Amino acid sequence: QEDNIAKKLGGQRVKNSGATPWQKGDIHLDKWLLEAKTKTTASKSMSIQKEWLEKNVKEALFQGKPYTALAFNFGPDEKNYYIIDEELFEKLVTYIDEEETE
Repeated sequence: QEDNIAKKLGGQRVKNSGATPWQKGDIHLDKWLLEAKTKTTASKSMSIQKEWLEKNVKEALFQGKPYTALAFNFGPDEKNYYIIDEELFEKLVTYIDEEETE
């Protein structure tokens, strides 16, 4: 999943993420730090832990990245979904609304 996301978004996968004190997160983009969670078997649900989101924000700040997202899916070869915070979602809504009115 991490390789797939990094390739699609033009990012870099962090090998052994979390194992070193200086390289955190799973995928780095210029302004983004992504944490990836995947199911090893197909599933109809995924439990999201608040701790994952909070930790990703702290690690992004430490690395000077202004944006974070939690990527997850429901099993191998399944579509990825992304969780972002409300402030970033508002920016996305505004951006899309402006693009569609031009």
